[in-house]
Amino acid sequence: MATSAQRTAHLAPTDRRVVEPLGRPFGIHLGGVGLANLADGIVLGAVPLIAVGLTRSPGEVSLIQTAFWLPWLLLGVVAGVVVDRVDRRHVQLAGSFVRVLLLAGMTVLAFTDRLTMPLLIGAVGLYGITQVFVDLAGSSIVPQLAPRSRLAAANGRIMGLQQVCTSFVGAPLGGLVLVLGSGWAFGIPAALGVAFLLLIGLGLRGDYRAERPEEDSAATRWQHVMEGIRFQLAHPVLRPLLVNGSVLNFANTAYFAVFVLWVVGPESAVRLTPQQYPVLLAVLAVGAVIGSVAAEKLVSLVPEVPLILAFGLLNSALLVVPVLWPNAWAIAVAFLLGGFTNMCGNVIRRSISQRLVPAAKLGRVGGASGMINYGLMPLGALLGGLVAEVWDLPTVFVGAVVLMLVSGAWVCTQVSTRLVRTHELV
Repeated sequence: MATSAQRTAHLAPTDRRVVEPLGRPFGIHLGGVGLANLADGIVLGAVPLIAVGLTRSPGEVSLIQTAFWLPWLLLGVVAGVVVDRVDRRHVQLAGSFVRVLLLAGMTVLAFTDRLTMPLLIGAVGLYGITQVFVDLAGSSIVPQLAPRSRLAAANGRIMGLQQVCTSFVGAPLGGLVLVLGSGWAFGIPAALGVAFLLLIGLGLRGDYRAERPEEDSAATRWQHVMEGIRFQLAHPVLRPLLVNGSVLNFANTAYFAVFVLWVVGPESAVRLTPQQYPVLLAVLAVGAVIGSVAAEKLVSLVPEVPLILAFGLLNSALLVVPVLWPNAWAIAVAFLLGGFTNMCGNVIRRSISQRLVPAAKLGRVGGASGMINYGLMPLGALLGGLVAEVWDLPTVFVGAVVLMLVSGAWVCTQVSTRLVRTHELV
């Protein structure tokens, strides 16, 4: 016969944590992320190589990155307001539909041999506009699809899949399809865009509007625009993370806007072929995938703030390797570690932000963040091209690394675990 103590022990709740499932709607969203980012990878992997085939000017090549990121500077805040006031699923569908039409037009131009640098730059700029709305809606909808307790896991899966599809599969595929012709680099992503529309349009049901505004005057819309900016700049945790992230994006874009000239071609330092270059970048994705899987486990072992700060510094320092050792194998090892540290840091940063920002404001706050964070990237690309034209490529790379390390050291003095916990929403 069981004793009283045994019965009490049997009835007491266990300490084992119940892991909530991510659910079918999140799974459908994850499938859409895979399709969209595979298309992105093919386009973004092929476009720099198409550009290098048209010109060897660092200034002109850097305009590809400038055009892609400029829409965040011009439209980031406005897109954030739209994402908070319109069904986020509908925003994704509308942006993807426009993207399919654009890619179809570029396919025709490429197959008829009418593709030029101005047309390529313009198309990349239009593609960037769709990216602002689709990506912002996609990231803002995650807390409506996944349990709050699983946000780190949800973001890790999304960001890991993004890296796999964009850099590990899409970018090498973009380089390979150029053998068949540049038209395939736009035609295949157009078909993937149609698949995305079918999956999200038919598979993901429900209302994903964050709020239903009673008043829709111009003054109210402007207040919402400014609210996202004020929230970011006034927040003691988000503000330093935003400054640091913006500096990192600025320097990284300056670096990678002309990096293709350092590694591709017989006159380059590394002398890779156009088909080998996407494979080198795919190593970044391998590290990123490992990082996306490891992020949730790492934050259970190490406090998340020290983790992202240390990873940020290490990631920045690794970018000096291609200058010191212009060898494909050495760069591959650095990129593997860089992809891991970058992805871990990004997963943790996004999860922190989603715990600090009210759900109804995620779109406008994300838009304000994107305007500043990504808005500096076209300026970085322009500066990278200009510095490379006036001086040389190593000057761009070393300067970018120094700027990132200084920013990383500064943010270490501004953010702490205690500060994050103090401002975390209940």
